[in-house]
Amino acid sequence: MPGISNINLDCTDFRSLARALTIVENDLPGAEELLKSLRFTKHTPIIGITGPPGAGKSTLVNALIEQLVSKGNKVAVLAIDPTSPFNFGSLLGDRIRMAPHFNHPDVFIRSLATRGSLGGLSAKTIEMADVLRAAGFDYVLIETVGVGQSEIEIAGLADITFVVLVPESGDEIQNIKSGLMEIADAFIINKADRDDADLFANNLQKIIQQKGDTQIPVFKTTATNGAGISGIADFILTAKDIKNTRKEFLLTEKAYKLIQQKRMADVDKKKLQQDITEALYDKDFNLYAFIAENFS
Repeated sequence: MPGISNINLDCTDFRSLARALTIVENDLPGAEELLKSLRFTKHTPIIGITGPPGAGKSTLVNALIEQLVSKGNKVAVLAIDPTSPFNFGSLLGDRIRMAPHFNHPDVFIRSLATRGSLGGLSAKTIEMADVLRAAGFDYVLIETVGVGQSEIEIAGLADITFVVLVPESGDEIQNIKSGLMEIADAFIINKADRDDADLFANNLQKIIQQKGDTQIPVFKTTATNGAGISGIADFILTAKDIKNTRKEFLLTEKAYKLIQQKRMADVDKKKLQQDITEALYDKDFNLYAFIAENFS
């Protein structure tokens, strides 16, 4: 593996950038040195896009890329795919949906597996986002799998967090009451050409007003045909200099994730699964005793 000294972290050099991300993602020799050498010469907002599966996040991101690039911006995308707990692989389906932008000189797309992180974000997400920031992109978009605690985690990482919902997400109103409202900088109701979209948007706006968060906008989009996407792009462009008010939370969460990763570095999850498979044949198997014996 070539040393990091000849890796050019520049948003115009995709080959070197891809190699740097591979080194960081896989903890190859030089990864720690590369991360310690990162320098940020400009403020690059991180845009988090989260929401339940099936909300059309990837299609929306695809349309948003087109809007941002058309205004002269260089955009990087980290599309986070759920990792299978059975074969440790990821679907990487976002590569297919964002295919129209693969050869664009101002767009860099990278898929990243969650690597077993139940919240949808791993320490690698933090590190790779910082590599992209250091490369000088104008915006870094992070699309999460939208399960578990990913909504809360992306709020700590992103400068602007969009929560994507669909008109059929009736139960999501309850989720909004219990947590999403606290982390959303804006809501996007995608597939707004469907029935009850206006009713859903009105109910959402009422909840926002009841909570006193009158500054949180609600956008209605139909990402498949680009309807409403320009409004989201304008919001991002005008909010470019917004500073994440959760800075302390962000840095604490980053530090916690990175420390957690280092402490767990010697735990091989595949071997752990094999060991548990063998241990299960013992009729007296006890998970807590197994952990105490092997990891104390």
